[in-house]
Amino acid sequence: MKIQDIRATTVTVPLEAPLRHANGCHWGRFVRTVVEVEADNGLIGLGEMGGGGESAEAAFRALKPYLAGTDPFRLEEMRFRICNPTASLYNNRTQLHAALEFACLDLMGQHLGLPVSELLGGRVREQVGFASYLFYRYPNLDGVFEVRTPDQLLAEADRLKERYGFTAHKLKGGVFPPDYELACYRSLAERFPDDRVRYDPNGVLSVEEGIRFGQAIEDLYNDYLEDPSFGLAAMARVRGMVRVPLATNTVVINFEQLAQNILQMGATGAPPVDIVLLDTTFWGGIRPCIKAAGLCETFNLGIAVHSSGELGIQLATMLHLGSVLPNLTFAADAHYHHLLDDVIEGGPFTYNAGRIAVPQGPGLGVRLDRDKLNRYAELFRELGGYPYDQDPGRPGWAPLVPNERWADPEDATRPDPLK
Repeated sequence: MKIQDIRATTVTVPLEAPLRHANGCHWGRFVRTVVEVEADNGLIGLGEMGGGGESAEAAFRALKPYLAGTDPFRLEEMRFRICNPTASLYNNRTQLHAALEFACLDLMGQHLGLPVSELLGGRVREQVGFASYLFYRYPNLDGVFEVRTPDQLLAEADRLKERYGFTAHKLKGGVFPPDYELACYRSLAERFPDDRVRYDPNGVLSVEEGIRFGQAIEDLYNDYLEDPSFGLAAMARVRGMVRVPLATNTVVINFEQLAQNILQMGATGAPPVDIVLLDTTFWGGIRPCIKAAGLCETFNLGIAVHSSGELGIQLATMLHLGSVLPNLTFAADAHYHHLLDDVIEGGPFTYNAGRIAVPQGPGLGVRLDRDKLNRYAELFRELGGYPYDQDPGRPGWAPLVPNERWADPEDATRPDPLK
């Protein structure tokens, strides 16, 4: 079996409402590039990646000469063709490699008649649990689904728990002043005293604010405090003053950074980061995540599965990953329940008591719905991309790190989410 063709299609899939975050906003939709790797036996493997609200089609087209005629089973050779560590200084292709790795694993599984999870060591669980990923949100075009006030946040959390059965709740923060978000977070934890909670301001708190925030939540049933401040040195300072585990998906996303985290643990007795959030895109594929999970198991660091804003193809990679990790003790993140639709056959995955079943079919276990792929490709051509690191309700705004340019929680601005 040899790779014959690589095709990329950029789609826009609507969200319930625009999702605000510390660095900007998802403007009412996700822009994702769907990748198809076709083999000479007629099989097609699927991959997917984001791109900060923009298309990655041209980047994938440029990689076709690297891979045409190669064997999709030779994943290590592909890794060095695409991500040679010195050549990548000029063109970092880690996320492109991830999407192609997904597709090659999908091809391998289809060729052998096995789910990807069976190629990766075999499942230890048949379902993966998820947290209710809560965002501050602008209202949609119908004027609903806004989350700005504590009451709106609790109403949204109630809705998600009733609909999906979540027993862990993550609040994406870094939008409003820290004291305001602290009050919101404490209200969320008090609403569900038997459920676990986690808070993520995307690294925009100063070290001093991170320490103050962390100390103020020590009495709650926290999973962890995610990226309160940016950088391993900053995380180490916060961790030294806070009795809440720290997690990251920003400063430990490759093996050199993981090594530095472990070395600092050896030097001080405590790591800057307690829990490494494994993202199948940021780490460059499913297989690097499994390798990283093995190192974390050796050094007794926690792990969780991270979300970078997925459609069903990438969600399938997250499910296969989560199914094979024996040391996975935390619920996964997913933006998935914010989506109004998907591009896979059968429609969106379904939750049962906060969990999603791992696909049983060969490969990733998902196939494209061509009508929906075409529909949302046309929507992308109509609407174009959007700047992920800007906020449509705050023209001209850009965050600092650490940040002090907070949104005003009294500001009821309603930007058009489709512009």
